[in-house]
Amino acid sequence: MASPIAQPRMIALATASPAFVVRQSDVQGLAQRLFSGTLAAAPALIKVFDHARIDTRHVCVPLTWFDEPHTFGEKNDRYIIDAQHLACEAGQKALDRAGLRGSDVDHVVFVSSTGIATPSIEARIAGVMDFRSDIRRTPIWGLGCAGGVAGLARAREVALADPTARVLFIALELCSLTFQHGDTSKRNLVAASLFADGAAAAVVVGADVATAIPVPRGEVRVIASASTLWRDSVDVMGWEVDCEGLHVVFSQDIPSIVRARLGPSLRAFLETRGLRVADIAHMVVHPGGVKVLRAYAEALECESDALRHARDVLREHGNMSSPSCLFVLERFLASLQIQPGELALMAALGPGFCSEFVLLEGAA
Repeated sequence: MASPIAQPRMIALATASPAFVVRQSDVQGLAQRLFSGTLAAAPALIKVFDHARIDTRHVCVPLTWFDEPHTFGEKNDRYIIDAQHLACEAGQKALDRAGLRGSDVDHVVFVSSTGIATPSIEARIAGVMDFRSDIRRTPIWGLGCAGGVAGLARAREVALADPTARVLFIALELCSLTFQHGDTSKRNLVAASLFADGAAAAVVVGADVATAIPVPRGEVRVIASASTLWRDSVDVMGWEVDCEGLHVVFSQDIPSIVRARLGPSLRAFLETRGLRVADIAHMVVHPGGVKVLRAYAEALECESDALRHARDVLREHGNMSSPSCLFVLERFLASLQIQPGELALMAALGPGFCSEFVLLEGAA
Protein backbone atom coordinates (compact mmCIF):
# COMPACT_ATOMS: atom_id res chain seq x y z
CA MET A 1 0.00 0.00 0.00
CA ALA A 2 2.80 2.43 0.84
CA SER A 3 4.06 4.47 -2.10
CA PRO A 4 7.42 6.27 -2.36
CA ILE A 5 5.69 9.02 -4.32
CA ALA A 6 3.98 11.80 -2.39
CA GLN A 7 0.39 11.85 -3.62
CA PRO A 8 -1.72 14.85 -4.67
CA ARG A 9 -4.36 16.09 -2.26
CA MET A 10 -7.90 17.29 -2.77
CA ILE A 11 -8.07 20.25 -0.40
CA ALA A 12 -11.53 21.59 -1.24
CA LEU A 13 -14.79 20.42 -2.76
CA ALA A 14 -17.95 22.41 -3.44
CA THR A 15 -21.25 21.89 -5.22
CA ALA A 16 -23.77 24.20 -6.85
CA SER A 17 -27.38 23.72 -7.96
CA PRO A 18 -29.60 25.87 -10.19
CA ALA A 19 -32.27 28.01 -8.58
CA PHE A 20 -35.35 26.18 -9.87
CA VAL A 21 -36.43 23.33 -7.59
CA VAL A 22 -39.04 20.91 -8.89
CA ARG A 23 -40.90 18.15 -7.11
CA GLN A 24 -41.16 14.76 -8.73
CA SER A 25 -44.95 15.13 -8.78
CA ASP A 26 -44.55 18.34 -10.83
CA VAL A 27 -42.44 16.60 -13.47
CA GLN A 28 -44.88 13.71 -13.51
CA GLY A 29 -47.68 16.18 -14.18
CA LEU A 30 -45.70 17.67 -17.08
CA ALA A 31 -45.28 14.20 -18.60
CA GLN A 32 -48.98 13.49 -18.21
CA ARG A 33 -49.86 16.71 -20.03
CA LEU A 34 -47.40 16.20 -22.89
CA PHE A 35 -47.80 12.47 -23.38
CA SER A 36 -51.45 11.92 -22.48
CA GLY A 37 -52.15 9.81 -25.57
CA THR A 38 -49.21 7.49 -25.03
CA LEU A 39 -49.91 7.14 -21.31
CA ALA A 40 -53.56 6.39 -21.95
CA ALA A 41 -52.49 3.47 -24.15
CA ALA A 42 -49.79 2.34 -21.71
CA PRO A 43 -50.70 3.68 -18.24
CA ALA A 44 -47.96 1.65 -16.52
CA LEU A 45 -45.32 3.95 -18.04
CA ILE A 46 -46.14 6.81 -15.68
CA LYS A 47 -45.10 4.63 -12.74
CA VAL A 48 -41.44 5.23 -13.60
CA PHE A 49 -41.76 8.48 -11.64
CA ASP A 50 -42.81 6.64 -8.49
CA HIS A 51 -40.18 3.93 -8.90
CA ALA A 52 -37.35 6.50 -9.21
CA ARG A 53 -37.46 7.29 -5.45
CA ILE A 54 -36.72 10.95 -6.14
CA ASP A 55 -38.43 13.76 -4.22
CA THR A 56 -36.87 16.94 -5.60
CA ARG A 57 -34.50 18.09 -8.33
CA HIS A 58 -32.84 21.31 -9.45
CA VAL A 59 -33.14 22.51 -13.05
CA CYS A 60 -31.77 25.54 -14.87
CA VAL A 61 -35.08 26.77 -16.33
CA PRO A 62 -38.65 26.98 -15.01
CA LEU A 63 -40.66 23.83 -15.56
CA THR A 64 -43.00 25.76 -17.86
CA TRP A 65 -40.07 26.11 -20.30
CA PHE A 66 -40.58 22.45 -21.22
CA ASP A 67 -44.23 22.95 -22.20
CA GLU A 68 -43.07 24.05 -25.64
CA PRO A 69 -40.68 22.30 -28.05
CA HIS A 70 -37.20 23.75 -28.51
CA THR A 71 -34.61 23.18 -31.22
CA PHE A 72 -31.16 21.81 -30.48
CA GLY A 73 -29.79 25.29 -31.06
CA GLU A 74 -32.14 26.83 -28.51
CA LYS A 75 -31.30 24.17 -25.94
CA ASN A 76 -27.59 24.56 -26.54
CA ASP A 77 -27.74 28.36 -26.25
CA ARG A 78 -29.44 27.86 -22.89
CA TYR A 79 -26.73 25.37 -21.92
CA ILE A 80 -23.91 27.82 -22.67
CA ILE A 81 -25.52 30.64 -20.68
CA ASP A 82 -26.43 28.63 -17.59
CA ALA A 83 -23.32 26.45 -17.61
CA GLN A 84 -21.15 29.55 -17.24
CA HIS A 85 -23.08 30.80 -14.21
CA LEU A 86 -23.12 27.41 -12.49
CA ALA A 87 -19.46 26.66 -13.26
CA CYS A 88 -18.41 29.99 -11.77
CA GLU A 89 -20.49 29.39 -8.65
CA ALA A 90 -19.09 25.92 -7.98
CA GLY A 91 -15.55 26.88 -8.95
CA GLN A 92 -15.47 30.01 -6.79
CA LYS A 93 -16.88 28.18 -3.77
CA ALA A 94 -14.17 25.54 -4.08
CA LEU A 95 -11.43 28.15 -4.41
CA ASP A 96 -12.76 30.08 -1.42
CA ARG A 97 -12.70 26.93 0.70
CA ALA A 98 -9.12 26.30 -0.37
CA GLY A 99 -8.06 29.88 0.38
CA LEU A 100 -7.10 30.44 -3.26
CA ARG A 101 -7.93 32.91 -6.03
CA GLY A 102 -8.58 32.21 -9.68
CA SER A 103 -5.15 33.62 -10.50
CA ASP A 104 -3.59 30.89 -8.35
CA VAL A 105 -4.92 28.13 -10.60
CA ASP A 106 -2.36 26.56 -12.92
CA HIS A 107 -4.60 24.06 -14.71
CA VAL A 108 -8.36 23.69 -15.07
CA VAL A 109 -10.09 20.42 -15.99
CA PHE A 110 -13.68 20.83 -17.17
CA VAL A 111 -16.04 17.88 -17.69
CA SER A 112 -19.50 17.99 -19.28
CA SER A 113 -21.58 15.97 -21.77
CA THR A 114 -24.92 17.77 -21.99
CA GLY A 115 -24.06 20.67 -24.28
CA ILE A 116 -21.56 21.77 -26.89
CA ALA A 117 -19.42 24.89 -26.54
CA THR A 118 -16.39 26.05 -28.52
CA PRO A 119 -14.68 27.91 -26.93
CA SER A 120 -15.36 25.53 -24.08
CA ILE A 121 -16.96 26.67 -20.84
CA GLU A 122 -13.77 27.00 -18.80
CA ALA A 123 -12.41 29.40 -21.45
CA ARG A 124 -15.61 31.44 -21.40
CA ILE A 125 -15.44 31.95 -17.62
CA ALA A 126 -11.72 32.74 -17.53
CA GLY A 127 -12.27 36.48 -17.16
CA VAL A 128 -14.89 36.19 -14.45
CA MET A 129 -12.76 33.66 -12.54
CA ASP A 130 -9.59 35.75 -13.04
CA PHE A 131 -7.60 32.85 -14.50
CA ARG A 132 -4.10 33.75 -15.67
CA SER A 133 -3.43 33.96 -19.39
CA ASP A 134 -0.97 31.05 -19.13
CA ILE A 135 -3.49 28.68 -17.52
CA ARG A 136 -3.59 25.20 -19.02
CA ARG A 137 -7.00 23.78 -19.92
CA THR A 138 -8.35 20.28 -20.37
CA PRO A 139 -11.99 20.23 -21.46
CA ILE A 140 -13.44 16.68 -21.57
CA TRP A 141 -16.69 15.73 -23.31
CA GLY A 142 -18.57 12.44 -23.65
CA LEU A 143 -17.88 10.60 -20.39
CA GLY A 144 -21.41 11.07 -19.07
CA CYS A 145 -21.99 9.75 -15.56
CA ALA A 146 -18.39 8.56 -15.32
CA GLY A 147 -17.04 12.06 -15.89
CA GLY A 148 -16.91 13.14 -12.25
CA VAL A 149 -14.62 10.29 -11.27
CA ALA A 150 -12.56 10.33 -14.47
CA GLY A 151 -12.12 14.11 -14.27
CA LEU A 152 -10.81 13.85 -10.71
CA ALA A 153 -8.37 11.19 -11.92
CA ARG A 154 -7.13 13.53 -14.67
CA ALA A 155 -6.70 16.35 -12.13
CA ARG A 156 -4.66 13.98 -9.97
CA GLU A 157 -2.42 13.09 -12.91
CA VAL A 158 -1.68 16.77 -13.58
CA ALA A 159 -0.80 17.35 -9.92
CA LEU A 160 1.26 14.16 -9.81
CA ALA A 161 3.30 15.21 -12.84
CA ASP A 162 3.83 18.69 -11.38
CA PRO A 163 3.97 18.66 -7.56
CA THR A 164 3.70 22.48 -7.53
CA ALA A 165 0.44 22.56 -9.51
CA ARG A 166 -2.90 23.87 -8.28
CA VAL A 167 -5.65 22.24 -10.34
CA LEU A 168 -9.30 23.28 -10.44
CA PHE A 169 -11.63 20.51 -11.59
CA ILE A 170 -15.23 21.32 -12.55
CA ALA A 171 -17.91 18.78 -13.49
CA LEU A 172 -21.15 20.29 -14.78
CA GLU A 173 -24.26 18.92 -16.42
CA LEU A 174 -27.59 20.43 -17.46
CA CYS A 175 -29.34 17.13 -18.11
CA SER A 176 -32.81 18.67 -18.05
CA LEU A 177 -32.11 20.42 -21.36
CA THR A 178 -31.89 17.04 -23.10
CA PHE A 179 -35.60 16.41 -22.48
CA GLN A 180 -37.38 15.68 -25.76
CA HIS A 181 -40.78 17.37 -26.01
CA GLY A 182 -42.16 15.12 -28.75
CA ASP A 183 -40.49 11.83 -27.85
CA THR A 184 -43.04 9.39 -26.41
CA SER A 185 -40.55 6.56 -25.94
CA LYS A 186 -40.05 4.85 -22.60
CA ARG A 187 -36.42 5.98 -22.52
CA ASN A 188 -37.47 9.64 -22.66
CA LEU A 189 -39.91 9.12 -19.81
CA VAL A 190 -37.27 7.31 -17.74
CA ALA A 191 -34.83 10.16 -18.39
CA ALA A 192 -37.50 12.69 -17.38
CA SER A 193 -38.00 10.80 -14.12
CA LEU A 194 -34.27 10.78 -13.28
CA PHE A 195 -32.26 13.61 -14.80
CA ALA A 196 -31.39 16.90 -13.15
CA ASP A 197 -28.83 19.72 -13.25
CA GLY A 198 -25.85 20.52 -11.05
CA ALA A 199 -22.15 21.28 -10.82
CA ALA A 200 -19.27 20.38 -8.54
CA ALA A 201 -15.72 21.67 -8.28
CA ALA A 202 -12.64 20.36 -6.54
CA VAL A 203 -9.21 21.83 -5.89
CA VAL A 204 -6.43 19.27 -6.27
CA VAL A 205 -2.86 20.26 -5.46
CA GLY A 206 0.54 18.67 -5.89
CA ALA A 207 2.53 17.36 -2.94
CA ASP A 208 4.74 20.48 -2.78
CA VAL A 209 1.81 22.91 -2.41
CA ALA A 210 1.16 24.17 1.10
CA THR A 211 -2.46 25.00 1.91
CA ALA A 212 -3.11 28.66 2.63
CA ILE A 213 -5.77 28.07 5.28
CA PRO A 214 -6.93 25.09 7.35
CA VAL A 215 -9.32 23.05 5.18
CA PRO A 216 -12.70 23.29 6.97
CA ARG A 217 -14.06 19.96 5.79
CA GLY A 218 -10.93 17.86 5.85
CA GLU A 219 -8.82 16.82 2.92
CA VAL A 220 -8.05 13.54 1.20
CA ARG A 221 -5.13 12.19 -0.74
CA VAL A 222 -5.98 11.10 -4.27
CA ILE A 223 -3.77 8.05 -4.42
CA ALA A 224 -4.77 5.97 -7.46
CA SER A 225 -7.23 5.61 -10.32
CA ALA A 226 -8.27 3.06 -12.91
CA SER A 227 -10.38 2.92 -16.05
CA THR A 228 -11.98 -0.06 -17.75
CA LEU A 229 -13.40 0.13 -21.27
CA TRP A 230 -15.44 -2.92 -22.25
CA ARG A 231 -15.43 -3.77 -25.93
CA ASP A 232 -18.59 -4.25 -27.98
CA SER A 233 -20.66 -2.21 -25.54
CA VAL A 234 -21.04 1.20 -27.21
CA ASP A 235 -24.82 0.79 -27.36
CA VAL A 236 -25.23 0.46 -23.58
CA MET A 237 -25.24 4.18 -22.74
CA GLY A 238 -24.83 7.49 -24.52
CA TRP A 239 -26.59 10.02 -26.76
CA GLU A 240 -28.20 9.82 -30.16
CA VAL A 241 -28.04 13.24 -31.83
CA ASP A 242 -30.45 14.79 -34.33
CA CYS A 243 -31.87 18.22 -35.10
CA GLU A 244 -33.93 18.10 -31.88
CA GLY A 245 -30.89 17.53 -29.69
CA LEU A 246 -29.58 14.74 -27.50
CA HIS A 247 -31.68 11.60 -27.09
CA VAL A 248 -30.62 9.41 -24.19
CA VAL A 249 -29.46 5.86 -24.76
CA PHE A 250 -29.34 3.46 -21.85
CA SER A 251 -29.79 -0.27 -21.86
CA GLN A 252 -32.19 -1.94 -19.46
CA ASP A 253 -29.34 -4.38 -18.82
CA ILE A 254 -27.19 -1.80 -16.99
CA PRO A 255 -27.94 -3.19 -13.48
CA SER A 256 -27.01 -6.72 -14.58
CA ILE A 257 -23.86 -5.40 -16.26
CA VAL A 258 -22.92 -3.67 -12.99
CA ARG A 259 -23.37 -6.91 -11.05
CA ALA A 260 -21.41 -8.97 -13.56
CA ARG A 261 -18.53 -6.66 -14.46
CA LEU A 262 -17.94 -4.07 -11.77
CA GLY A 263 -16.77 -6.47 -9.06
CA PRO A 264 -14.05 -8.16 -11.14
CA SER A 265 -12.79 -4.77 -12.39
CA LEU A 266 -12.64 -3.42 -8.86
CA ARG A 267 -10.84 -6.45 -7.47
CA ALA A 268 -8.26 -6.32 -10.28
CA PHE A 269 -7.64 -2.62 -9.55
CA LEU A 270 -7.26 -3.18 -5.82
CA GLU A 271 -4.95 -6.15 -6.28
CA THR A 272 -2.45 -3.88 -8.04
CA ARG A 273 -2.35 -1.92 -4.78
CA GLY A 274 -2.16 -4.99 -2.55
CA LEU A 275 -5.71 -4.38 -1.33
CA ARG A 276 -9.01 -6.21 -1.05
CA VAL A 277 -12.56 -4.90 -1.14
CA ALA A 278 -12.72 -5.40 2.62
CA ASP A 279 -9.94 -2.80 3.01
CA ILE A 280 -12.20 -0.04 1.65
CA ALA A 281 -13.93 1.78 4.49
CA HIS A 282 -16.22 3.98 2.38
CA MET A 283 -17.96 3.52 -0.98
CA VAL A 284 -18.62 6.76 -2.85
CA VAL A 285 -20.67 5.67 -5.84
CA HIS A 286 -22.60 7.43 -8.57
CA PRO A 287 -26.35 7.39 -7.79
CA GLY A 288 -27.56 6.55 -11.26
CA GLY A 289 -30.86 5.11 -10.07
CA VAL A 290 -32.41 2.82 -7.49
CA LYS A 291 -31.71 -0.39 -9.42
CA VAL A 292 -28.16 0.69 -10.17
CA LEU A 293 -27.49 1.38 -6.48
CA ARG A 294 -28.75 -2.08 -5.59
CA ALA A 295 -26.42 -3.55 -8.18
CA TYR A 296 -23.53 -1.49 -6.78
CA ALA A 297 -24.18 -2.84 -3.28
CA GLU A 298 -24.01 -6.39 -4.61
CA ALA A 299 -20.99 -5.86 -6.86
CA LEU A 300 -19.01 -3.94 -4.22
CA GLU A 301 -19.87 -6.42 -1.47
CA CYS A 302 -21.17 -3.74 0.87
CA GLU A 303 -24.20 -3.30 3.08
CA SER A 304 -27.04 -1.17 1.77
CA ASP A 305 -26.45 1.43 4.51
CA ALA A 306 -22.96 2.04 3.13
CA LEU A 307 -24.62 3.74 0.16
CA ARG A 308 -26.98 5.98 2.14
CA HIS A 309 -25.27 9.20 1.03
CA ALA A 310 -25.71 8.14 -2.59
CA ARG A 311 -29.39 7.35 -2.00
CA ASP A 312 -29.87 10.72 -0.28
CA VAL A 313 -28.30 12.60 -3.19
CA LEU A 314 -30.51 10.70 -5.62
CA ARG A 315 -33.62 11.49 -3.57
CA GLU A 316 -32.84 15.20 -3.15
CA HIS A 317 -31.09 15.98 -6.46
CA GLY A 318 -31.86 13.22 -8.94
CA ASN A 319 -29.25 11.93 -11.37
CA MET A 320 -27.07 14.89 -12.40
CA SER A 321 -24.66 12.69 -14.37
CA SER A 322 -20.98 13.62 -13.84
CA PRO A 323 -21.27 15.87 -10.73
CA SER A 324 -23.41 13.36 -8.80
CA CYS A 325 -20.54 11.34 -7.39
CA LEU A 326 -18.91 14.53 -6.13
CA PHE A 327 -22.16 15.53 -4.40
CA VAL A 328 -21.94 12.17 -2.61
CA LEU A 329 -18.29 12.73 -1.68
CA GLU A 330 -19.14 16.18 -0.31
CA ARG A 331 -21.50 14.53 2.18
CA PHE A 332 -18.82 12.12 3.31
CA LEU A 333 -16.39 15.00 3.86
CA ALA A 334 -18.97 17.20 5.58
CA SER A 335 -19.73 14.42 8.07
CA LEU A 336 -16.00 13.84 8.64
CA GLN A 337 -16.53 10.13 8.02
CA ILE A 338 -13.27 9.55 6.15
CA GLN A 339 -10.79 9.40 9.00
CA PRO A 340 -6.99 9.74 8.56
CA GLY A 341 -5.62 6.60 6.94
CA GLU A 342 -9.03 5.26 5.93
CA LEU A 343 -9.64 4.41 2.28
CA ALA A 344 -12.61 5.53 0.20
CA LEU A 345 -13.45 4.36 -3.28
CA MET A 346 -15.17 6.54 -5.88
CA ALA A 347 -16.91 4.53 -8.60
CA ALA A 348 -19.00 5.44 -11.63
CA LEU A 349 -20.03 3.97 -14.96
CA GLY A 350 -20.42 5.78 -18.25
CA PRO A 351 -20.61 5.62 -22.03
CA GLY A 352 -18.08 3.41 -23.67
CA PHE A 353 -19.28 1.29 -21.80
CA CYS A 354 -16.77 1.97 -19.03
CA SER A 355 -16.05 2.05 -15.33
CA GLU A 356 -13.98 4.66 -13.51
CA PHE A 357 -12.40 4.30 -10.07
CA VAL A 358 -10.53 6.74 -7.85
CA LEU A 359 -8.99 5.67 -4.56
CA LEU A 360 -8.87 8.25 -1.77
CA GLU A 361 -7.16 8.20 1.61
CA GLY A 362 -8.11 10.33 4.57
CA ALA A 363 -5.41 12.84 5.47
CA ALA A 364 -4.50 14.09 8.92
